[in-house]
Amino acid sequence: MPTIYDISMTIEESMQVWKNYEQKKPKITNVQNHDEGKPHESLLSMNVHTGTHVDAPLHMLAGGDTIETIPLERLVGPARVLDLTHVKEFITKEDLEPFAIQRGERILFKTSSSFSEDFLMDFVFLREDGAKYLADIGIGLVATDALGIERAQAEYPTHRTLMRNDVIIVEGVRLKEVAAGNYSLVIAPLKLTGIDASPARAFLMA
Repeated sequence: MPTIYDISMTIEESMQVWKNYEQKKPKITNVQNHDEGKPHESLLSMNVHTGTHVDAPLHMLAGGDTIETIPLERLVGPARVLDLTHVKEFITKEDLEPFAIQRGERILFKTSSSFSEDFLMDFVFLREDGAKYLADIGIGLVATDALGIERAQAEYPTHRTLMRNDVIIVEGVRLKEVAAGNYSLVIAPLKLTGIDASPARAFLMA
């Protein structure tokens, strides 16, 4: 049996959310229970960008493709975890060049965000030049352990560069217990349609 690493965030009301905004926290409500003589049922209300999730191009591109257009084949297969825990503030082209990234690769960034269960306002992000470098190579997917792949960049050039070059973006993976190296990746977004993202269960196998 392979070793399985669950790299998904747990969905709970106390979890980290983008910039700690109260309105972005998931809400779980009991709607009926055994004390009422009924089966126990709960209602979950949450933003589709909560926790580990897959972005669709519509998120940042007007008229962009929606979440159901991303084939599962793009989300399953060989992947590589890159150790970027030494990087401060942002990931650049120069940070990525030593990894000899190849066309079609699925890449996961392990940064300081993997070691915190709190939202880091200064989380390490992929700078525009790093995004262009990956797009020019033609990678298939990039995942990051922060809740966003960029911050502090006007007009969202990292998202838009990747999306315009058919690079899938996954945000909010958990890599604290995962060493750098090669794995088999499975990302399973909820089967939603017509919208800009989907929460996902994600795991690596070694």
